[in-house]
Amino acid sequence: MAEKILIQCDFDGTITEDDISFMLLDAFAKGDWRAINTQYTDGKITVGQFNERAFGLVRASKKAMLDYLKDKVKVRPGFQKLVKLCQQKGTRLVIVSNGLDFYIKRVLEDLRLHNLEYHAAETRFHANKLKVRYIGPNGSVVDSGYKEKYVKQYLNEGYHVVYIGNGSSDLSPARGAHQVFATESLLKSCQSNAVTCIPFTSFLEINQVLSSW
Repeated sequence: MAEKILIQCDFDGTITEDDISFMLLDAFAKGDWRAINTQYTDGKITVGQFNERAFGLVRASKKAMLDYLKDKVKVRPGFQKLVKLCQQKGTRLVIVSNGLDFYIKRVLEDLRLHNLEYHAAETRFHANKLKVRYIGPNGSVVDSGYKEKYVKQYLNEGYHVVYIGNGSSDLSPARGAHQVFATESLLKSCQSNAVTCIPFTSFLEINQVLSSW
């Protein structure tokens, strides 16, 4: 491809096999965070409201949560190879996630990917409590459509945008991308909504496609 290419990749459930935010909420939330999640999946509240309310139930320090995650996070096979492939081809790879920045940073550090670009919910800790907010590409606070705003930004910058994701929140941004790799819920949503995509179960399949470009 002669165009400049950017890959926008989801994190929880896409790069990782499990949703880390859900793992932390199960372990540390003092209340029924799943009822709040149902409100979000039913479209009654935004993702920003979900994170604010659900993580408002958490009573734990940053250290306690990161210690809990140690040795529990599994990364889909082939992700580090994808990073290397993008570096070799001059393809920009960016993680854009509805998840929280502090654990994404730790996972990338553990993978020795310190310089990989990522955008996620900004987390602030206050006496074993945390506040979460999203900052969009223009620097303003975003309550919904976080991933979509980054897709639009990259399209406006002239990129051929490739989207990789796994969840229901990935359908809307995927619609705006030139090409989509989908798994799990996103794959089903794409198929149900006539969104063209390439199925995958690991990054090894994605790498094979990208290697031919």
